[in-house]
Amino acid sequence: MAANVEIVQAAPCHVASIAARMRQADRDEVFAASGHTPLAALSFSYRKSSCCWTALFDGKPEVMGGVGDINILAGVGAPWLLGTDAVEQNFRAFLRISSGWPNQLLQRYSVLRNFVDARNTVSIRWLEWLGFRLLEPVDIGGHQFRLFEMEAADV
Repeated sequence: MAANVEIVQAAPCHVASIAARMRQADRDEVFAASGHTPLAALSFSYRKSSCCWTALFDGKPEVMGGVGDINILAGVGAPWLLGTDAVEQNFRAFLRISSGWPNQLLQRYSVLRNFVDARNTVSIRWLEWLGFRLLEPVDIGGHQFRLFEMEAADV
């Protein structure tokens, strides 16, 4: 049975819950990118985001995402999303609720840009499905990452 998914404003209590159960691919990406634990990375992203939301699956926080300002004057934002295994277990519901996110974010930003761990194939497929362009992998700190981006003109 598909989970009931609800998007709510992110709250500090969601951070520890999601971080403790973060899916392995997201844990690996966070550590490769920053050397931080899931809790430290999710706490940082929550604090630094201009907007941040949580997806509740059957009332339980399972995914947190947001966007941080890279360049306010140029309208460039860095979208991010970290979650638990519930994302893959309920992928159809997740795809339904996430399909409009880029359009919503592009109302505030003219460009969305960030990096994804090249090993994170599930996230890469999702980003491509959303319409992001992904560039070839580049080495950052000994790990391969792919820049992904979308411009308002792309939608």
